[in-house]
Amino acid sequence: MTLTVPRRAPDPVPVRRPARVRVLWLLALLVLLAAAMTASLALGSRDVAWADVWSALGGADGTLEEAAVARRVPRTLLAVLTGAALAVSGTVMQGVTRNPLADPGILGVTMGASLAVVTAIAYFGLASVSGYIWVAMLGAALTAAFVYAVGSLGRGGPTPLKLALGGAAISAALASLVSAVVLPRTDIADTFRLWQIGGVGGATYAQLGTVLPFLAAGFVICLGSARALNSLALGDDLAAGLGERVRFVRAAAALGAVVLCGAATALAGPIVFVGLVVPHVCRLLAGVDHRWLLPYAAVSGAVLVTVADVVGRLVARPAEIDVGIVTALIGAPFFLHIVRRQKVRSL
Repeated sequence: MTLTVPRRAPDPVPVRRPARVRVLWLLALLVLLAAAMTASLALGSRDVAWADVWSALGGADGTLEEAAVARRVPRTLLAVLTGAALAVSGTVMQGVTRNPLADPGILGVTMGASLAVVTAIAYFGLASVSGYIWVAMLGAALTAAFVYAVGSLGRGGPTPLKLALGGAAISAALASLVSAVVLPRTDIADTFRLWQIGGVGGATYAQLGTVLPFLAAGFVICLGSARALNSLALGDDLAAGLGERVRFVRAAAALGAVVLCGAATALAGPIVFVGLVVPHVCRLLAGVDHRWLLPYAAVSGAVLVTVADVVGRLVARPAEIDVGIVTALIGAPFFLHIVRRQKVRSL
């Protein structure tokens, strides 16, 4: 009697999306983003009629409703910028490491930025948003390098599971250090208790103006690395054979991701799972070409964080649930789903 051993079905080959379909999906996402931004301006502890939203956007502020809309504009803009930055950062990290579990939160990068900011405020008197950004980017870069070094130990190099486990362990350790720094300092404890959760409330135009050049630089670097990321997806040897300077490309793309993550974290706090969820969803719509994937991720990330902010305002009003909590509730089950689907068992 002959026993037949069933063979595991091969992974599906990514389908190449026609350009027209990609453009249509991108336009649909832009419409969805416009709707989310409008909802962000109209909904909250005080709901505002659509007519008041349009008049407030035109400069009117004579009523309470119009004044409420005016206060929500910088908050909405921060949600859009933060979501786009974290989503693009996560997409680039997944491309650089070829790791489907890569994400600024899971790899500990956001918590490294948080520890750097909290330490600078508590012990060095840092008080400006521009200073937060530089310190956050330094903390994010050092943490990313450390996690990658830890994940590279042992056989097989930096496997997806080792990077995820190393990042989770280091992130937990850094979170403990953040608490150790903040708790004895009653003068900053209340402020950073809310900031550590991650949220977009309290944004001002001055803060947005400070962070905007850093976000613009990060987006330019990441978008400029899109073609090279496509080559890296084929493997280092083949990418080098195609003329790519592998180490330079990887370092440049990682720099752009760290700048985006650090700048977003400095202003909004450590919002997690955006960089994990969005790239996987966008690949279903745009395919694996980073020249399309990165713009898709930027728009989709902006939609996710803006909608999460609106949901957090509605489900607990007149109080609010911070964006970081809502994205964690969405991202944690998604993370477990990816782990099961990818079957990352290697140690």
